[in-house]
Parts: sequence; structure tokens; C-alpha cells
Amino acid sequence: MTSYMDAGVDVTAGYKAVELMKKHVGKTIRPEVLTGIGGFGGLFSLENIDMKKPVLVSGTDGVGTKLKLAFLMDKHDTVGIDCVAMCVNDIICSGAQPLFFLDYIATGKIFPEKIERIVKGVSDGCQMAGCALLGGETAEMPGFYSDDEYDLAGFAVGIVDRDKIIDSGLIKDGDKIIGLASSGVHSNGFSLVRKVIDTNKLALDSYNDELGAAIGEALLTPTRIYVKAVQSVLRKYEIKGIANITGGGFIENIPRIIPKGLRAVIRKGTWPVLPVFDFIKHFGSIPEADMFNTFNMGIGMVIIADSKVSDELTAYLNEIGEKAYLIGEIEKGEGQIHIC
Repeated sequence: MTSYMDAGVDVTAGYKAVELMKKHVGKTIRPEVLTGIGGFGGLFSLENIDMKKPVLVSGTDGVGTKLKLAFLMDKHDTVGIDCVAMCVNDIICSGAQPLFFLDYIATGKIFPEKIERIVKGVSDGCQMAGCALLGGETAEMPGFYSDDEYDLAGFAVGIVDRDKIIDSGLIKDGDKIIGLASSGVHSNGFSLVRKVIDTNKLALDSYNDELGAAIGEALLTPTRIYVKAVQSVLRKYEIKGIANITGGGFIENIPRIIPKGLRAVIRKGTWPVLPVFDFIKHFGSIPEADMFNTFNMGIGMVIIADSKVSDELTAYLNEIGEKAYLIGEIEKGEGQIHIC
């Protein structure tokens, strides 16, 4: 007789993983959550949401090949923050408030304590974003993934009043661009990062003076979550556009919100480029244009606002704990972005 265990799937390990993660999921529960962990679907009530025209906003993403570094470092408690951040930082660009998040972990073999560390990171990210970890799935897939590897993805759902959706069509000539500092590489460009590491035979556990940490630790710094800062700003100021600087860096993401006939002018030197980017550029001999087309270069999110409030808004962001800088402006022109 052949059992599921003989096929490589240990259901008891799955049960143990669920038990271990319950305390982390519990820390994210909001009053609107109607179900506990273990149900066939997560229930979230909208009946007490005070909006005239509620619109749901969703976003999905994963951590990507940054996970390869987590495997090599055997550090699994922060990649969950990355997963949440990659989703909620997208949906807040519409002005939405994240409501809940679901995660998906697929692995060759379930090690309950490792799964717990991953889910702890997801829980930490959800708490930073103010959303509930409503549910998820952990799939043991022997023969599809190796025993020590996993993939991590998820999606978030948020809500915004239709009349308060951020309308980038209002962006005009003379508006200012405010950059919010990133925490590091975030979760984009890691295929290039790993090539730089491999080509130069760099040891991830070696301390680097410029980075002020071991190379691997610096690269695994989790993605910054901007939800609470943006929500605070939206309560006080009229914002015309928000862009999350993810894959494609400045070159791809900022033009996504710039109306035709206008362009964003980004002025280098108006913010400090983090040492990790100088490190990557140096060891990879990467042209500056490619750096801006791949990485966030120290700015994880940009906000576009009228020039009349830009100085006050920048100061306010710094007061509430963000490192914010006036990094450019909107002008008439073609090309949608110009970095000078």
C-alpha cells in the first residue's frame, strides 16, 4: 500500500504549521473579519464601512528571486513583509485603504517552523499596513520544488470612496514631485543583483563597511510599507498622483501617471542614493541609466502635488517619520520622464 506520505506529502506537518501560524494571524484581525483561520473562505464584512460610493481595489504580487537570497541566508522572517508591501504599496496609489491580504506559499517540503517564520513576516507586514491576514494556502509540492525552496505570493484588497480616487488627470505643468525614501533594494531587480553577487563571488555573510552590515542582510532589508504615511497625507492634502517605484524603476513607473503632453523632470542629487545602489553599480559595472531603469535608487514612492503645498507636504512627511525630498517637477514636454 502506498500512502500520501510515501508520495512526499506530510499532512501532519501541514497541521502543525497551521497551529504555529495562528498566533501571528491573530495579531492582524480587524473588527470586520467574521471567520477564523482554517475555514474554506475568509469572510470580511463591509457593512460598517462609511463611504458613499465604495470601490474595491485589488493588487497581487510576489517576492521574486529575492527569495533565493533568503534560502542562502536561511532567513525567512522578513520576506513576508516584502510580499505584503508589493501588494499594498500598489493599491494605495489609488488612494485606497487596504482591508485584507491572502498569501500563498508553495514548497517542496513543509518544515513547520520555517513556514511559521514566513507567516510571521506576512503578519508583520499586515500590521504595518493595517490590514487583516484573512487567509492563505500552504501547498506541499514534492518534485515540483526542492525540499529547501518555496515561492511566496499574495494579494491585497482595499477600498476607496469613488469620489476620492486619486485622479492623475489633474496633474499639470508646475506641480512638484516628492520622493519618499526606500529602505533598500525592496523586491525588484534581484536577478541582476544575484548575477552581480555570483560574478564577483561575493560572500553574503561577509561584512561590508559601506553597507554597515553583511551583504546578504543589507540586500534582504524588507520593502518599506507606505500605507499609513499616505493615508495620513490624504487626510490633510489634495494629492494628484502617486507612483510606486517597483520593477522598471523610475523609467517605467512614474510615466504611468503622467498625462499626455507633460513629463516628469527628476533632478539627481536632491536625495541621498543609498549605499546599496552604489555597491551594486560598482561591482556590476552597471550604467547609470540601467540603474534607474531597474532599481528604486533610494526612492520607493513618489507623490505629485500642487507647488503651493509641496514644501509643507514634504515637511509633514518628515514629521510623521518618512524621509521625504522634493526631487523634481512636472513640465510641458514629451517623453514623460527626464532624469537630469
